[in-house]
Amino acid sequence: MRGFRGEGKAPGEFRVTQNWIGPQGVSLANATFVPPPVPEMTIALDNLEKFLHERSEHPERAHRPVIIECALVHAQFETIHPFLDGNGRLGRLLIALLLHERRVLSQPLLYLSLYLKGRRLEYYDRLTAVRKNGDWEGWTKFFLRGIEQTALEAVETAKKVIAFREQAIRIASSLGSTELKLTEFLFGHPLTDIQTAQKHLSVSYNTSAGAIAKLERMNLVRETTGKQRNRVFRFAAYLELFEEPVAPAVPSI
Repeated sequence: MRGFRGEGKAPGEFRVTQNWIGPQGVSLANATFVPPPVPEMTIALDNLEKFLHERSEHPERAHRPVIIECALVHAQFETIHPFLDGNGRLGRLLIALLLHERRVLSQPLLYLSLYLKGRRLEYYDRLTAVRKNGDWEGWTKFFLRGIEQTALEAVETAKKVIAFREQAIRIASSLGSTELKLTEFLFGHPLTDIQTAQKHLSVSYNTSAGAIAKLERMNLVRETTGKQRNRVFRFAAYLELFEEPVAPAVPSI
């Protein structure tokens, strides 16, 4: 694996040396947080794995709410910090994967990244309060607010997507059958080029180029390279739905 962030930090391997957390250039002596040494890290990972399997191995413990379980797992994983790089990304991904594995979500599509990044200082403070003072209640409330807000924002985005799809299909239908097929294709492949569209639509190069040009004139797609050859088109009107800020939700917790 080459050409990605952290490629020199043993990707996919548990760390075999001590790591620490703090501003760039900080040393172990004045780090903001020092995860457990490797022997203790291994024990902690073993305990975390057993905790994850308690529900299936001990049915009497299955009453624990899954979202609370996610809060505990995320905090523990970030505290263990078992990799030299990527612990934050993987810890956030664990939330979605656990909700999916526990069948709370049909797909692992609930990501707290924006919520946590937007409240970075409070996020760190809450984790620190757990580690130093055992303030699990404060952390859990913060985490649950994130779940609620992210879920509410996802619902609003889904509503926008449904409304946009109806509008886009209506516009494409008025342009022609090729443009309609192209628009339906773009919902699954929001970045494309003329040749790819040509192959999918089973039409000539000129017909494919013409269909894309029509969608471009209707502000549905946008050329991204600025070149005359090997042009790539972005289903901009669709992708921008996921980039627009959603009105702040009001958590009930």
